[in-house]
Amino acid sequence: MKIYKERIDLESKTQFEFMDITDKVQEVIERSGVREGQVTVYVAHTTMGVALNHNEPMLLQDFMRTFYKLVPVDGQYSHDLFELRRESTSDGRSNGHSHCKSLLLGNSETIPIERGKMMLSNIQNIFAVEFDGARKRDVVVSIMGL
Repeated sequence: MKIYKERIDLESKTQFEFMDITDKVQEVIERSGVREGQVTVYVAHTTMGVALNHNEPMLLQDFMRTFYKLVPVDGQYSHDLFELRRESTSDGRSNGHSHCKSLLLGNSETIPIERGKMMLSNIQNIFAVEFDGARKRDVVVSIMGL
């Protein structure tokens, strides 16, 4: 059993952004030499998520509209009340909505690998989803297999 791990550096350009990282993840798999196994894509950020879906521009707009409807930016989030916190580790952003969106999406996806390729359908893509940009981020790609 082989274990290989690598980070992918990203930089989001907007506050809410779907970044297609499918090709970058496949490149990491190729560098790993693993032919059969699984890859886990993980973000260690509390205002970001990982998703598998179709990279179609109108569909991405639908996803964004759904998130904005479920978790509006202008909602009343206790997290944003900095002056009430005793021990704040906040960077000063009013981003309670970003944390809530991330909780709904989740921070990892695991995909089987067969013959050195991810077992994604021809319309599935891997997205690092930014909810609190623009900023520099990283994604951990962890591969296990033979």
